[in-house]
Amino acid sequence: MKRGKTTTFLLELPLEVNAQQAKRVRTHLEAARCLYNALLGEARSRLRRMRADPAWDAARAIPRSQKAARQTAFAQMRTHYGFSEYALHEYAKRARCTWIAEHIDSTMAQVLATRAYQAVNRVCQGKARAVRFKSRGRGLDSVEGKRNDTGMRFVHHPETAGQGFLLWGTERLPARIDLDDAVVAHGLGCRIKYARLVRRNASSPRAKGADLTGQRYAVQLILEGQPLLKSKHRPGQDTLGLDLGPSTLAVVPRQGQPQLLQLAEEVRLDARTRRRLQRKLDRQRRANNPQHYDAKGRIRRHKGQRLRWHESQGYRETRRRLANEARRLAAHRKSLHGRLVHELVRVGNTIIIEKVSYRGWQKRYGTSVGLRAPGMLVEQLKRTVAKTGGILSEVSTYHTKLSQYCHGCGTYHQKALADRWHQCPCGIGPVQRDLYSAFLAAYLEPNRTIPSITQSDWAGVETRLMAVMECLSQRANAGQSLPQSFGLTRAGARRLPSLVPRHQEPHADPLIGSPEAVTLAQEPPRL
Repeated sequence: MKRGKTTTFLLELPLEVNAQQAKRVRTHLEAARCLYNALLGEARSRLRRMRADPAWDAARAIPRSQKAARQTAFAQMRTHYGFSEYALHEYAKRARCTWIAEHIDSTMAQVLATRAYQAVNRVCQGKARAVRFKSRGRGLDSVEGKRNDTGMRFVHHPETAGQGFLLWGTERLPARIDLDDAVVAHGLGCRIKYARLVRRNASSPRAKGADLTGQRYAVQLILEGQPLLKSKHRPGQDTLGLDLGPSTLAVVPRQGQPQLLQLAEEVRLDARTRRRLQRKLDRQRRANNPQHYDAKGRIRRHKGQRLRWHESQGYRETRRRLANEARRLAAHRKSLHGRLVHELVRVGNTIIIEKVSYRGWQKRYGTSVGLRAPGMLVEQLKRTVAKTGGILSEVSTYHTKLSQYCHGCGTYHQKALADRWHQCPCGIGPVQRDLYSAFLAAYLEPNRTIPSITQSDWAGVETRLMAVMECLSQRANAGQSLPQSFGLTRAGARRLPSLVPRHQEPHADPLIGSPEAVTLAQEPPRL
């Protein structure tokens, strides 16, 4: 019988480990890595054998209209070759032997088997091209159990104020608990489903809470119930329309103040520092491994032979600095996205947004998407709206075509991507294109493709949209750099200084305007 699902939230607590405990935890994680790779290899082998069977091609040849027959054929193939989650659990029992059994319990082995099966199943379904094995250098940075009464578990007694421990085998890792924090106190009062150990890279071994290898450890408690909702994050009652771009966001509520902003505006990519660290890393790699490069500086490839790369301490330090720069940027971006999500939900938790392909954006606007992460913002918004009991609707851009629609005449007009303003002969506009699309989304009713807007609705919103663009124009005139998609003239563009004074006295020359002056102007200068 399938278990019923309950609401779940997560609480993370930092762990305080000494050098001996950190060394033993690294040994446990290395054993988990070896077992995961073995399970991943076995699942991939079963998938390859299943695909090599002629019955696989016969199952694929069944028309998709015959869903029952097609599902039955693939299910028989999976059962015959043991390509299922529980079949891989049985293999995990045999693989967890000798020295691995000393570090990994049976429940954790089942979780690793499920993790490996899900990775290979994505390849089977065409959602991924290949699986990635965990190398010794990358390692496995998280492990978890299935429940909190056996294996790896977290114990906390209310009578022992501020004390909690993660138990893993013979290890007893203390957690740092601040009961004055309302979020922590609320989380520890809920039932713990299971615990997860997480390892993250710190800036250096000298960082607070880091071990000798420059890594921090934390425990994530998967709790049953609803997370604590702070008073300052109470949801509003308005309806918001959003128009998301690769690096921008237009927000138009029905009653509140519209916004046109850049995602994670405070994030600044230090491209110069990153480029210099990458170049230094490449020089150190070449100096440590001269035998792997030819006279032209190209890597020598030997067929059937894997190259062994030597890493010096300086190389590892440079790589840690480069990773730390990326880690800090990602943490800052995530914090800014979380703050923006709470600001939006405080206005209203009924949100309408167009469904877009973030993978397509990555191919076309890779730099902007990598820096601003619009997909991450939408995922955080979905979780927060669901937590507050709101509704987030994603409408199809193919059917709505909000960027081409005009509510005044009810027609569609195709616009080039460079056209950032909407202006229709019917009298609507000029209005910024993204803001207008967000306005249309705010008045889009469920299961409809055309917004229902009255003249009074547009009259009240038009003034607010003009005020937003006026504020942005003032920022541009003040010299601030704004995205081109805002549709404003770039400000701060440098012009070559004129060699002629601005206020010049009139030159009283009797030849000006005469034929002699024209002749002198056409003659080349004498050298």
